Amino acid sequence: MNSIPQVSIIMATFNRAHFILESLKAVQNQTFVNWECIIIDDGCSDDTSEVITTILNQDSRFKFQKRKDTYIKGLPGCRNYGLDLAKGDYIIFFDDDDIAHPQNLEICVKELSNNDISFCRYIREVFTGDFNYDFDYSKDYTHFEISVRDIEKILKNEILFNSCAVMWKKECFINHRFIEHLMYAEEWELYSRIISSGFKGISINKPLFYGRKHPDSNTGQFYNKNAVRRKSNADAISLVILNLKKENLLTNAILRHFIQSSLEYKSFNLFNRILNSLDLPIFDMMKWKLFYYQLPLRLFVYKIYKNKIKKIK
Repeated sequence: MNSIPQVSIIMATFNRAHFILESLKAVQNQTFVNWECIIIDDGCSDDTSEVITTILNQDSRFKFQKRKDTYIKGLPGCRNYGLDLAKGDYIIFFDDDDIAHPQNLEICVKELSNNDISFCRYIREVFTGDFNYDFDYSKDYTHFEISVRDIEKILKNEILFNSCAVMWKKECFINHRFIEHLMYAEEWELYSRIISSGFKGISINKPLFYGRKHPDSNTGQFYNKNAVRRKSNADAISLVILNLKKENLLTNAILRHFIQSSLEYKSFNLFNRILNSLDLPIFDMMKWKLFYYQLPLRLFVYKIYKNKIKKIK
């Protein structure tokens, strides 16, 4: 085997001793074998290190590192540390409680052998409880290209970019890293920034990753109204808008979408933060303020209208 891995898998972990071994075995079962898996310990206080000792000793492709204090505690800091350690030409982020399809690396590497694309996105499905290992090994799937022209769909989550559902060429991270103070939507902010800078890729219609649903996940905490996760999402939106402005990609449709979303983040003053960051002419400022303050009434009327239409049908 080549001593230099072609793929670097970066896995941050924090107190997931009850899940991580199953995730690592899914990595070990990959049909593509030229990889390294860099496990970054984010300050575990459980027995994670003891649980994974056997697999570390058996398979030298796994590396276990403590996050350095120069990186902020959390997923973004761990992943940035992993990026600095990575030796592979391709980068992929796996979580410590999920399951990768055995063909994940094989199929993505094959797609990325095309020099015209810089990332390969695939389908991520979710599961609860015990995982069903009845994998579909078919290699027949459709695909479509993704580029900066799709940025609005990406930002609106019409084209989802989950953190563990993309393999990237390492070049994508030369000038782009995770914002380490973000504790939610950090991948959404980074990935949209990478794509808005001109990198293009491919999306394949095949499930290659399976996310475990449980209340202690970042996503579970966000939907349970965790204040830290919600503040992070508001901060990520502000950063996305600033980047779009810099890249001359901020359209009225995108701005309207985020101003409407800011209704959910009043406690974080998101609407005023958005407007203040854009340095708009007075007329445009007043136009968006009028739009924002009328939104609750408009949404209420629209809801009544939809209910009436449903009753008629």
